Amino acid sequence: MSAGSNKKVACVTGGSGYIGSALVKMLLEKGYAVKTTVRNPDDMAKNSHLKDLQALGQLEVFRADLDEEGSFDEAVAGCDYAFLVAAPVNITTENAEEELIEPAVRGTLNVMRSIAKAGTVKRVVLTSSAAGVYIRPELQGDGHVLDEGSWSDVEHLRAEKPPTWGYCVSKVLLEKAVCRFAAEHGISLVTVCPVSTVGAAPAPIVSTSIPVCLSFLSGDEARLGALEGMEKTSGGVQLVHVDDLCRAELFVAEENAAAGRYICCAVNTTVVELARFLAHKYPQYNVKTNFADDDQLLEKPRVSLSSGKLVREGFEFRYKTLDEMYHDMVGYGKALGILPS
Repeated sequence: MSAGSNKKVACVTGGSGYIGSALVKMLLEKGYAVKTTVRNPDDMAKNSHLKDLQALGQLEVFRADLDEEGSFDEAVAGCDYAFLVAAPVNITTENAEEELIEPAVRGTLNVMRSIAKAGTVKRVVLTSSAAGVYIRPELQGDGHVLDEGSWSDVEHLRAEKPPTWGYCVSKVLLEKAVCRFAAEHGISLVTVCPVSTVGAAPAPIVSTSIPVCLSFLSGDEARLGALEGMEKTSGGVQLVHVDDLCRAELFVAEENAAAGRYICCAVNTTVVELARFLAHKYPQYNVKTNFADDDQLLEKPRVSLSSGKLVREGFEFRYKTLDEMYHDMVGYGKALGILPS
């Protein structure tokens, strides 16, 4: 970044990803100088949006790999804030311990070592996941409301191995390892745990919650099965709009008093409620609303996630209804080829 600039400088790891791309855009719009990392800057299929975002402000793109010690040194040098969004994505791997959990912890600690070396970063914001919050076998019956004190049960996950168990374990272990590292090195750390994140973002390729949350409209049975599976393991379908998530990350970065974990969740719903809403809102799609053959699906969430801490500290969600959540997502789904245009 040019010397003498008085802009605040933020690093966003994983700028080619869905959340990372939206965060880069928001920071540029707020007047930040941004440094972002991608594994392969020459891969234009994944990174073309970063070239477009350079029109918004001062954006530099760096090559960095979570597996390579020191590869984030240049990207975080001189930064005021660091947003750790990049994470391994082999969610369906057969060998979760070696291919997902260990690389996630080791890779994020690599970034933290670069941050400690840089010595300029005033606040680190770690993007974790609600997957590290809500999988606990003792949550029987209805009416549970979880806050930041709740952690997914790693021993239960490793023993029972439900779908995506490795991802959930990786989020808990990564969060705890980064907290320990930050405490040992005097680094100010805040963690954000988003639920399933929806809405349009600059990224031209997404493999995360967007295809799953559009599965009612796309007719993708496998992705719809994943949505139903998510409800069965977590006790509901929890959603936040990507714009609100990025605003929350910036809020906890800039708010000096922010500390610890923050759940980022705007809507607690169910597969059945979602189907009814989408069938009514988008009658042109043949949305399945008859779930009589599946008595495990819920009418109301059995478990809800609370963002009370975030709201009490002064944050306000802008997208609070399913209508607002899906407003720009159908167009985004068409642009990505998930839905017919």
